[in-house]
Amino acid sequence: FYLLLIFCGVFFRCLGISIMVWFTLLFVFIIVPAVLGVSLGIRRLYIVTLLKVFEWATSRMEMGAKEKNQQLYKPYSSGIIAKEPPSSWQQEIQDLRGSASCLRSEPEFEMADIFYFCRRGVESIMDDEVTKCFSAQELESWNLLTRSNYNFRHISLRLTVLWGLGVLIRYGVLLPLRVTLAVTGISLLLVLTTLVGLLPNRELKFFLSEKVHLMCYRICVRALTAIITYHNRENKPKNGGICVANHTTPIDVIILANDGCYSMVGQVHGGLMGMIQRAMVRSSPHIWFERSEVKDRHLVAKRLGDHVADKTKQPILIFPEGTCINNTSVMMFKKGSFEIGCTVYPVAIKYDPRFGDAFWNSSKFGMVNYLLRMMSSWAIVCSVWYLPPMNREEGEDAVQFANRVKAAIAAQGGLVDLIWDGGLKRAKVKDAFKEEQQKLYSKVLVGRRESEIKHFQAWRTM
Repeated sequence: FYLLLIFCGVFFRCLGISIMVWFTLLFVFIIVPAVLGVSLGIRRLYIVTLLKVFEWATSRMEMGAKEKNQQLYKPYSSGIIAKEPPSSWQQEIQDLRGSASCLRSEPEFEMADIFYFCRRGVESIMDDEVTKCFSAQELESWNLLTRSNYNFRHISLRLTVLWGLGVLIRYGVLLPLRVTLAVTGISLLLVLTTLVGLLPNRELKFFLSEKVHLMCYRICVRALTAIITYHNRENKPKNGGICVANHTTPIDVIILANDGCYSMVGQVHGGLMGMIQRAMVRSSPHIWFERSEVKDRHLVAKRLGDHVADKTKQPILIFPEGTCINNTSVMMFKKGSFEIGCTVYPVAIKYDPRFGDAFWNSSKFGMVNYLLRMMSSWAIVCSVWYLPPMNREEGEDAVQFANRVKAAIAAQGGLVDLIWDGGLKRAKVKDAFKEEQQKLYSKVLVGRRESEIKHFQAWRTM
């Protein structure tokens, strides 16, 4: 019995010392640099080491595959399959009809037209631009994560041992460290924003709020072992404007807020998220909507317009796609944020999938499961480009302005510019899309007839 008591005493004493050492190292090497906004270079050294390990694992994988005559993993391109330059409806349908139809004087439907729509339908199924945007991005080589390939770890014994060691490091060391940092960052955000919100002086409140938000977001970035490279910081969003960016994951907010403060826009939530929202809005002017107000476009536009009219308030951060895309493409921007008439600051975000897939597939993973996957990945590595500010041009409507901004973001981030609505992720195709195709086909028939009439009238006047 006495030996058991002695053993328990020694165990708890060692446990207490270990916890003290853990939090001391955490405070000195992570939290203090986050507060001061400096980096010790540990994360970048970690990323360089990972790249070397991946290169070695890839070489062993290729050797093992050759020895066992296994077929190597060759992923298809995550972008759009290369196509020939699109020709006009008239030309394609005319080719299918043949030269005999040229003799007809009246525009009418022909059975051969069906083959055109059948071909287009099969092409859409084989190269579905929408579905590709909501699946994980393919990798060129294995990153030692089971979630990216279930067979590579069995190619050789050395590779299996390396994979097992990676599991121990990710779940035994990195995951507890990251959870501790995340809890620390969120707790400080709750407590400090609440205290700052009690200050009577408006200018002092905004000043301290900005420092508190930056400090807490920097701690949360370290909780993801995120390596972020910011480009063209002279174009950073300024007060009285709206920052729009492509959307891959909920942590896009942390990635951008790590380099500057923004006013968030979103729906009021309950639970922990609701507590964070209430604490944040006490110290800085964020815009939260009740569930019943979200669908009221005029109310939303008014509150956004009132916010950007005050040049002392932080820029608004909006993701116009309205849903998360897998970081290979940019889908249709909702026009609401482009109708306000203020300066828009485009931002392009591009993640490196070699260290972990940042895409949140909300139809497959819940928020807790997703965050667990992020914190058990190797790291989050991304690049952020601040593009020059853009304003609505004369004669340009909100849709055209949104498309111009979207095209600029896609070009800078190396993403595919798509016209499709991200809402197709869960909803059926709208009747308006079907009607648009029907109108185009009608124009082919009617337009051909009108062209013949004009040629005939011109011939008569000669």
